[in-house]
Amino acid sequence: MSKRTYVLHTPLIRENACRAIIKAEPGYVVTIAEPTRSSAQNSRMWAMLTDIADAQPEGRQWTPETWKSAFLHYLGHQVRFCEGLMGTGPFPMGFHSSRLSVREMADLITCIQQYGDEHGVKWSHGEEIAA
Repeated sequence: MSKRTYVLHTPLIRENACRAIIKAEPGYVVTIAEPTRSSAQNSRMWAMLTDIADAQPEGRQWTPETWKSAFLHYLGHQVRFCEGLMGTGPFPMGFHSSRLSVREMADLITCIQQYGDEHGVKWSHGEEIAA
């Protein structure tokens, strides 16, 4: 059996997933997980992070990637910063936002929004992009 992914939208899909589990050989692995963030959430997050990077609140001249890591860290996600090569300074690594669930991504967007609002960031995104 090749790798299969079932998004449990309908009773028929659930039944097909159950049949696949029953047919699976011993040692196969089954994972049930929340859906990951949407592309609309991802687009909004990067627009917001860019707005914050451009505004440089508290004098922080950070890249959008560094801001993302700072917000993920603030929300309790494991993020590491490593020293760059040849004096280029630290860079974030570790947790990726692509692993966030829809709910976790909504929390991240809310956190970014609150911080930006508190620091006078002018948002370039419209409300047409849902959190």
